[in-house]
Amino acid sequence: MLPFQYAHACQPDWQTAARECLDELLPVRPGTTLGFLYATDNFADDYADLVAFFREHTGVPHWVGTVGVGIVTTGRELLEQPALAVMLADIPAADFRILPSLCNLNDVLQHEADFRIGTEPAWFGVVHGDPRNPLIAELIEHVAARTETGFLVGGLTSSRDRCPQAADQVVEGGLSGVLFAAGVSVATRLTQGVSPLGPRHRITQAERNIIRSLDGRPPLTVLREDIGEVLYQQLQRLGGYLFVGLPTRDSDTEDYLVRHIVGVDPDSKLIAVGDYVEAGQPLMFCRRDSHSAVEDMQRMLDALKASLAGPPRGALYFSCLGRGASMFGETDAEMRMIRDALGDIPLVGFSANGEISRNRLYGYTGVLTVFT
Repeated sequence: MLPFQYAHACQPDWQTAARECLDELLPVRPGTTLGFLYATDNFADDYADLVAFFREHTGVPHWVGTVGVGIVTTGRELLEQPALAVMLADIPAADFRILPSLCNLNDVLQHEADFRIGTEPAWFGVVHGDPRNPLIAELIEHVAARTETGFLVGGLTSSRDRCPQAADQVVEGGLSGVLFAAGVSVATRLTQGVSPLGPRHRITQAERNIIRSLDGRPPLTVLREDIGEVLYQQLQRLGGYLFVGLPTRDSDTEDYLVRHIVGVDPDSKLIAVGDYVEAGQPLMFCRRDSHSAVEDMQRMLDALKASLAGPPRGALYFSCLGRGASMFGETDAEMRMIRDALGDIPLVGFSANGEISRNRLYGYTGVLTVFT
């Protein structure tokens, strides 16, 4: 089993970038059926032309992907510049199915047949979502529930203008991608971008996104104990440092959803967070710092490497816009960690506006998927 073919280019116009990639990709291996195409949002208006170009000149019939403010490839992050990355997978056509764009729950019901590959339910999926769709989190849950494993990976398009996705044709507005059969060997892991500041608590009273009681006590009092007096006195300045973590109920790896603290009321000692919460739900206060990100990244890489069923053929990486140099200290550091752990393997992906792992939408995370 040979590694997938891949290429990337940084050029001011899409035609030059596409031809540069094509020169690296040709000749295309016989039996190559699926292409992944990620471009920076500088090429958002040209994305349909890019998909058409690669379909015509490679002969690869099926394409998935999207755009991001940045893209990633083996050992590199390409941000705020015109760039694209392409990976070609010689996976048998009978082992995958393109998932068309689903914009609402009625679309999910109408496309039940698309969740099956042959006579069996799909095993696993790679999907891209439109952040402008208010139903995107629900769509992720419903699509994941229709796979055998309940597992999707992917990310939300990040763009300053249009949000195109490739699902054979170029679409916008919903959730789309590719579903795989059980015969396609993959391993995937998630790395968090924050670390807990204190113990796990339990919400004892809540209303929508407002926490009224935590462990039976005022939530701001609990926060003050967890972070200490020095940080508490700087509370209004900790917007990019202090978060809440909402542990996921069905995770076996201590995963949690990171959400912003969007407001505090010093008089009533209430806290508002960037998600709906309910009584009985666990919660931790968390901090965002580079040391924690590097440690958790290495933990994830070690665990994923140990789980691989064979040599890596190719990889996809979806990393939060808030990671990269701002979290790891320098450009490319995050991608170099992956290369150091797994070798110089083909890898493409993008900087996401929200990351998808299993059946949930995360933030400040990296989701790495390796094909073997």
